[in-house]
Amino acid sequence: MKKVYGHKTGLKPNQLRRMERLYRRRTPPEYLVTPELARELAGLSRDIRRQLGLLIDRRGHVTHVIVGDQQGIVIPATRDHRLAPGRLKGLRCVHTHLKDEPLSSDDLTDLELLRLDLMAAITVDRRGLPQRVHVGHILPRPAGRQTCRTLEPLYAHALDIGCLDLINALESELAHMRQSSGIGGSRDERALLVSVSTGSRQAARQSLDELEALAASSGIKVIGRMLQLRSHANPRFLLGSGKLRELIIEALQKGASLIIFDQELNPSQMRSITDMTELKVIDRTQLILDIFSQRARSREGKLQVELAQLKYMLPRLVTKNTAMSRLTGGIGGRGPGETKLEINRRRVRQRIGRLERAIEGVKHSRQHQKALRRRHRLPIISIVGYTNAGKSTLLNTLTHSRVAVQNRLFATLDPSSRRLRFPRDMEVIITDTVGFIKDLPADLLVAFRATLEELESADLLLHVIDISNPRFENQILAVEKILRDLSLEHIPLLRVLNKSDLVPAEALQRLERSLRGTAVSALDRASLRPLIRKIETAASLAHEGFAAASPGGVDRGRGRR
Repeated sequence: MKKVYGHKTGLKPNQLRRMERLYRRRTPPEYLVTPELARELAGLSRDIRRQLGLLIDRRGHVTHVIVGDQQGIVIPATRDHRLAPGRLKGLRCVHTHLKDEPLSSDDLTDLELLRLDLMAAITVDRRGLPQRVHVGHILPRPAGRQTCRTLEPLYAHALDIGCLDLINALESELAHMRQSSGIGGSRDERALLVSVSTGSRQAARQSLDELEALAASSGIKVIGRMLQLRSHANPRFLLGSGKLRELIIEALQKGASLIIFDQELNPSQMRSITDMTELKVIDRTQLILDIFSQRARSREGKLQVELAQLKYMLPRLVTKNTAMSRLTGGIGGRGPGETKLEINRRRVRQRIGRLERAIEGVKHSRQHQKALRRRHRLPIISIVGYTNAGKSTLLNTLTHSRVAVQNRLFATLDPSSRRLRFPRDMEVIITDTVGFIKDLPADLLVAFRATLEELESADLLLHVIDISNPRFENQILAVEKILRDLSLEHIPLLRVLNKSDLVPAEALQRLERSLRGTAVSALDRASLRPLIRKIETAASLAHEGFAAASPGGVDRGRGRR
């Protein structure tokens, strides 16, 4: 016998058995619910003086029997009935109201957020008989702010409303809307972007623009955006509950399969939002980690990305009892043992430990490579900058290399090093590093510290700036903040104003003066001559520093610059 869900405290065994027998009932496809089942539901509800509800699938089978209180019912998780983009849940909710009242705001909220086929409320009179039945459904095409439609009240003897035909018509309209939006046959992830900002509207929109570029870089199709300005973020949902309802309805109407938040969600917010909708919900950090996971090619890069992902995931595994023994048996561990959740947490911690030891080995290997470079007295120049600023293109043009270049965020993840020979018969090593971004995830920064430590041995940093980007000033601040966080502000830095061919000449001259940078076009080698002269001068100073180093190997040259 299937179980009864909800508030069962105080119920008599006979009442529970009567509720369990409701699972045997079948409803014909054309009926909302049969008159006999409506009478039985109303009688039971009056007997226990609580609301009583059923979830019924499209074949007419009762899947859940739910006991509430006098004010309402709480619909349990229905994970066996997964949602598809542009589809309804495949379940309708029929429950009782102990007073003669229409569908409540809570009823309509459940209808919208759970994307139920229909929501129905049977009002119960003093004799325990059904009176009127109120029915509502989602509107495929909202009328202003109205997202649901309530039908004229029905009577318990007239519930043959062509129920299945009505549900199929609603889904056909939703499917038509998706096709008219050009996404009917797409198999790609379709996402709605959400930002909740306490700052200015312009800054929030610029951040959403960048989030959209990140989504495109990950192969996600963006089909809508939502921005809410608040004096402070909602601690439970980040955005307001009313705005969350609008978001889920819009996701249904546009056929979204994914919701991406521009702000990082804490574990509590992630659980609260996913409890309200069965759509996939991720935040900016998860999106960046996913992009890094796609781009990682070397063993080192894969280790670093996996470590960042596991550190992000660990606190988001819900803790039930962290005090349990790590053993599943033996003294102190007999009984239920570890739950599946606790075993998963322990395995994640063990994997994190193994990855950290492997990355420590990578660090020692890099230190050995640094020692060899110092022994050969080769100055090191590292290219840094915001993602997609043109760092790899600059490396290719300077060194005649063929490092992969793409016009998307984080196209290059694994660092590349090449040699560059100057006319004075002097060589340097130029290294292209992973791109930076605003609000770079802390776990990712920690995981890539072994790679970013390459910057510590640099004699010169080339900060590549895309001056054709309207947000280049914010990008400069983001990159140089990360450099300060890595304690690299003592290394000489040369600003390279890339994509100068896309900026008017007067504006370019003004930017060169205000930013104290060198304007170049990374695609045009002729424009790089002033930059090459400055690099050569810096390399000569570094070379002199090597020559002045003590025989014991202490490099005094860095202190002189």
